[in-house]
Amino acid sequence: MIINPKRVLLGMSGGVDSSVSAILLKNQGYEVIGTTMKLFEGEIEGSCCNVDSTKDAKRVCDFLQIPHYTINFKDDFNKYVIQDFINSYKNCKTPNPCVECNKYLKFGAMYKKAMELECNYIATGHYAKTQYSKEYKRWVLKKSNAGSKDQSYFLWNIPKELLEHIIFPLAEYESKDTIRKIAQENNLKVANKPDSEDICFIPNGNYKEFLENNSDIVPKEGNIVDSSGKILGKHNGLYKYTIGQRKGLGISNSVPLFVLGFNKEKNEVIVGEEKELYKKEITVSDINLLLVDEIKESLEVEVKTRYSLKTAKASIWQEENIIKVIFDEPQRAITPGQSAVFYVGDIVLGGGKIV
Repeated sequence: MIINPKRVLLGMSGGVDSSVSAILLKNQGYEVIGTTMKLFEGEIEGSCCNVDSTKDAKRVCDFLQIPHYTINFKDDFNKYVIQDFINSYKNCKTPNPCVECNKYLKFGAMYKKAMELECNYIATGHYAKTQYSKEYKRWVLKKSNAGSKDQSYFLWNIPKELLEHIIFPLAEYESKDTIRKIAQENNLKVANKPDSEDICFIPNGNYKEFLENNSDIVPKEGNIVDSSGKILGKHNGLYKYTIGQRKGLGISNSVPLFVLGFNKEKNEVIVGEEKELYKKEITVSDINLLLVDEIKESLEVEVKTRYSLKTAKASIWQEENIIKVIFDEPQRAITPGQSAVFYVGDIVLGGGKIV
């Protein structure tokens, strides 16, 4: 197989980010091929993968005179993303489907397709950065210049051997307004298209209804208890609650109560006061290290435990297939199933799933 060193397969959702990425890549002299992934059956309004979005992506490609392919990845998406989503809730964990999609679809199956099309690179409209580091003598994943919109958090689980074959055209841009302006200047009709914020395969973000309609998860009454085991009320399904939740508990108490966790075996939701939500130590499994091959001694890093949160200083060390984390200051509402991502400065060291 002869790989074209300037050919890149660009994942396109029909939105403004990936559309502007096509313009930027083309202007940089790349031979761009656009692709949109078909990930699930049916139509979901506002999804990045519905018929309208696919049509938008194709229109952009036609306008820019680059080829566009729609590729069916429904089986892979169901296997790696939807089933993981369902199994996580079955086990009282809160999943992050974008992390799984990035690993197995956007930087897994799509990269295989890129090889078939003799592309040297794959690209997406993520706000992140890849760069060769002389200090670490390897390609690294870094934060972009987008500040709070940086998306490196969602990318910790991609295969590290792909980093030198990934381009993030939006890496240097600080503002979404700038991206929309580029789209307007290039006469793209998607310039003012709203961002898609819900989980792509769940209508209106109603994950509870999705679970009930697409799995064997059903409402099952159980007790709401405090951390000592005292029964305070009733719930109608563990999957309907998240750690840190305050509203909707149906409990009258002298001080506000929050969901602290779950006892799956006893079918109990455990609640307590806000001070009980804070933890200083966590364990992380399913680890993927990008910057090093293993962590041989304790490291001082910054850790992000949710996309919407700021990083927190911590010490980490590896024990075989897990990483232990001790924060400098206790952190609120740490949630099993979510990702803990480790940063050294603006470089992603790696990450894992909170146990």
